[in-house]
Amino acid sequence: MKVSEVMTTKVATVRADQTAQEAARFMLRADAGSIPVLEGDRLIGMITDRDIAVRGVANGRGPDTPVRELMTEGLISTRADDEIEEAATRMSEAQVRRLPVIDETEKLVGIVSLGDLSREAEGSEAEVALEGISQPGKLHQQ
Repeated sequence: MKVSEVMTTKVATVRADQTAQEAARFMLRADAGSIPVLEGDRLIGMITDRDIAVRGVANGRGPDTPVRELMTEGLISTRADDEIEEAATRMSEAQVRRLPVIDETEKLVGIVSLGDLSREAEGSEAEVALEGISQPGKLHQQ
């Protein structure tokens, strides 16, 4: 099964020159913990609620800090014509719950989540890859 068959195509995004506060408001409205960052129509990063808290607030950065200064670059992504097993493996290796879906020009065409893949992965190689994604952090291990 292809990523295009399970991905979400309506994706909330922010521009790199928008503020951390604007990004946080987008996340609140979208009920999301991360938002893709675009420059024009090209994907250049992701900003997460954790980026805002750790790279921003914890370091004394204000709500007017540009997203560009807080976002995560060097993204792991997938393509719409990739198999869901490939996307699941990338998620597992990177320990992420969402992958941006891009085309050959790095234009964002969608997003695929752990939930999207898990609904289709039962009994497949993707299911095995997905099992490794949600590992507890050191403080949460007993």
